[in-house]
Amino acid sequence: MMKRIALFTSGGDAPGMNAHIRAIERVGGKRGLEVVGIIGGYSGMIAGHFEVLDRIRTANIIDRGGTVLKTSRCEDFFNEEGRLKAAQQLRAHHIDGVIACGGDGTFHGAHMLWTEHQIRIVGTPGTIDNDLSGTDYTIGYDTAINTAAQAIDKIRDTADSHGRIFFIEVMGRHAGFIAMDVGIACGAEYVAVPETLTDIDELYHRIVAQGLDKRTVIIVGEGDELGGALGISKAIQERYGMASKVSILGHIQRGGAPTVRDRVLASRLGAAAVDALIEGKTDVMIGEVGNQVTYVPLENTWMTRKPVPAYLADLASILV
Repeated sequence: MMKRIALFTSGGDAPGMNAHIRAIERVGGKRGLEVVGIIGGYSGMIAGHFEVLDRIRTANIIDRGGTVLKTSRCEDFFNEEGRLKAAQQLRAHHIDGVIACGGDGTFHGAHMLWTEHQIRIVGTPGTIDNDLSGTDYTIGYDTAINTAAQAIDKIRDTADSHGRIFFIEVMGRHAGFIAMDVGIACGAEYVAVPETLTDIDELYHRIVAQGLDKRTVIIVGEGDELGGALGISKAIQERYGMASKVSILGHIQRGGAPTVRDRVLASRLGAAAVDALIEGKTDVMIGEVGNQVTYVPLENTWMTRKPVPAYLADLASILV
């Protein structure tokens, strides 16, 4: 019988994680479970930082960015001794099942907790990168692209006023979902993503075709092979003597109040995660595909790379 479950957030924070925590506490309580929050991700699990959650603790957090359970990147969890300590803490606190909200690094750890120590665990996709296979969207992605688009629109005003070339870098070390969506949404002249090689000559000709006295906005995913926005800006300066400005949006994309879409997705996946544990599921990610809740083996979320849709790349090129 499932009586006591725990949840934690791990890796990079993502808008909507608090809505997710709230939903798990609410649904868990309705299902007769005691819900425990692990403070500080895997580091908190190893250290035994556990806190019982209730309606008061999770009140008025649905609209907040970040995560009230805090998060971390835990080096100790990369070794067997650290994972053993984590498993011992979970058993000492009488935890029957765990919900891990994060990205592929979080899921690697969750998978090992199950395979090495038979800790019943399910994952939920919490990352702004939207790079996990098995779900159409991840918690935090919608907020991140809206935040980025708002910032880019402001930069475009300056670019237009001065007739400047701007390279604007968005997050996405290994995935170009943010770059592609905001590039289309903001009318970029070129979108550079980690999945494809950036053609400096083609980029130059697009800028020239736009008119050197006109504003030109190029969106760059931080994982681009030339070194992000700074690398591309330097390359086009060295090859063509073309000056440009660089703006790196950075961690602004992770913060802020989550959008309605992220709040609803986070709440739905939180409820589904609680029910998945009650039904005996483990070592799976709870996702949403075609508006239906899905269960995907954790290994599949990183073994199968989620591609940026080709039709979006074609559309970005056509709309220049």
